[in-house]
Amino acid sequence: MSGNTSKQLPSRRSLLAGAAGLGLATSSAALAQKGPAVWLDMDQKALDDAYDQSVYAPNQKDIQTRRNVNSQRVREAMPPQRVSYGPSEIEKLDIYRTTAGNAPVNIFIHGGAWRGGMATEYAGPAEMMVKAGAHYVVLDFINVIEAGGDLMPMIEQIRRGIAWVAKNAGSFGGDASRMFVSGHSSGAHLGGVVTITDWQKDHGLPADIVKGALLCSGMYDLKPVRLSARSRYVKFTDAMEHALSIQRHLARVNCPLIIAHGTSETPEFQRQSREFVVAAKAAGKHAELIVGQGYNHFEMPETLNSPHGLLGRAVLRQMGLAGA
Repeated sequence: MSGNTSKQLPSRRSLLAGAAGLGLATSSAALAQKGPAVWLDMDQKALDDAYDQSVYAPNQKDIQTRRNVNSQRVREAMPPQRVSYGPSEIEKLDIYRTTAGNAPVNIFIHGGAWRGGMATEYAGPAEMMVKAGAHYVVLDFINVIEAGGDLMPMIEQIRRGIAWVAKNAGSFGGDASRMFVSGHSSGAHLGGVVTITDWQKDHGLPADIVKGALLCSGMYDLKPVRLSARSRYVKFTDAMEHALSIQRHLARVNCPLIIAHGTSETPEFQRQSREFVVAAKAAGKHAELIVGQGYNHFEMPETLNSPHGLLGRAVLRQMGLAGA
């Protein structure tokens, strides 16, 4: 009976062949569902996902909760000095002061896809900066939704904020000749725009008023961003895309750059960082790439909170405070 039964059962070879056929059919179906290429080899959905970090970071909410709790703890332990740098209500900044006199200043530009974030959420690095001997400043500024889809008001406010710090650094013990900028995500993009600013023409400041920039997980050419779902709330124009694509204006960069990304970020944020560093070096600029192995987009800035963290070590070294 066992012999007759074995003849009726499908062979292992036929099962494998069937599975292979099923896999091929599934693969073909998936391939057929892919739309036309919009950017590189990505269709619209893939490109939209590549500029939406939440798709690649399932722990986003937990990290943001951690960030906000830590920021609140720091703000309670060392309340910042809150000052206005411009005429509108949002144009304010928080200053976390170190006890060292004539100290370097690090100005942080927060992210949030250009449409979210507040200075109160980014106090985390203040403790590390202050203890190392640097003042830490966090800017508030309009978001793109409030600006009706225009990124330029945001840029103008950030430039005003940095100009205020440069002109008033002495009032809180800062050294205006040692000003640095750091930023994350869309804040890294905005920080990149800071580095191509004509400070002499627009603000009467030295061309090299910013002595270095640490830009983490940013965007440096806006063409693919414009093609993505972000165009639903940013009213891109040809002029805006060109003016705010830092990689197209490398001749105007007047400071060393540290560019960083995590290996668990979206492929586009990784590509943008790598290619920007290559282009900057080709243009004769000092640019360094730091890669966070195993970090996603939201985990990378956590390393700025410790002098032993990936970004913490980098920013202290950039300010000449390594080993402090």
